[in-house]
Amino acid sequence: MENLKPKTENYQQVIQQLLLDYATVKPAYGDFEVETIFDTQRHHYQVLDLGWEQQRWVHHCPIHLAIRQGKVWIFRNTTEQDIAAELVILGIPKQDIVLGFYPPFMREMSDYAVS
Repeated sequence: MENLKPKTENYQQVIQQLLLDYATVKPAYGDFEVETIFDTQRHHYQVLDLGWEQQRWVHHCPIHLAIRQGKVWIFRNTTEQDIAAELVILGIPKQDIVLGFYPPFMREMSDYAVS
């Protein structure tokens, strides 16, 4: 069995930097704080928008990524950014990226990993 620790540590760094860069941009509407949440023990990485849009409290997770068995799973991306393409540019191969928000039969039609 392959030692996934070096790969996981590298992917953690790439994901964290990508999400930190994303979090510097505030949404175009509402009065929001943009926060990152990094659970490096269980390998979950999120961006949260917190704040008010007019009279409504907003607690929204636009991006949620995870690392599972040596692959980066994209569970949520409601941004205009192509997170998968950015991960590839940052050195993560397509075969190590899973579009987890699609069902498996749709993943088979992509250039990325099925699982």
